[in-house]
Amino acid sequence: MLAAGASSRYGGVKQRELLPAVLAALRETSLSEIVVVEGAHALDAPGARVVRCPDWERGPGASLRCGLAALGPAVERAVVVLADGPDLDPRAVERLAAHPSPVAAASYDGVRSHPVALDRSVWDAVPDAGGRALDAVLVDCSDLRPPGDRDERR
Repeated sequence: MLAAGASSRYGGVKQRELLPAVLAALRETSLSEIVVVEGAHALDAPGARVVRCPDWERGPGASLRCGLAALGPAVERAVVVLADGPDLDPRAVERLAAHPSPVAAASYDGVRSHPVALDRSVWDAVPDAGGRALDAVLVDCSDLRPPGDRDERR
């Protein structure tokens, strides 16, 4: 889970407010490990392993690379979610984890979103711009609720 940003538009540390909902959704999946990448703010993530990304200011790709590097050598595929997507549906995580494409991204009504699944074969290709810069097969998740992307308090 990427949670390294400064949350400057939010008016507070949005990761601390939204992280519990995303963690709860991830706990409903078959994922074997949950890694939370922190950067601008120290985070508490019960039940997950928190890794610090010292280069978080370089962009989401730097945070993503930190999280991927923290995974063990036996991990062949990672599902990436965002801490500011509190409406994450666990079924979307499962759908992306099972998809055979090396890079697969959820889409809701044709719009690319999260989660995103990455095979180990593409991890070294992640640019500073993040996973959005990778060409992905879109996996229709329109039947599920989208995770949201909160940049401002409601």
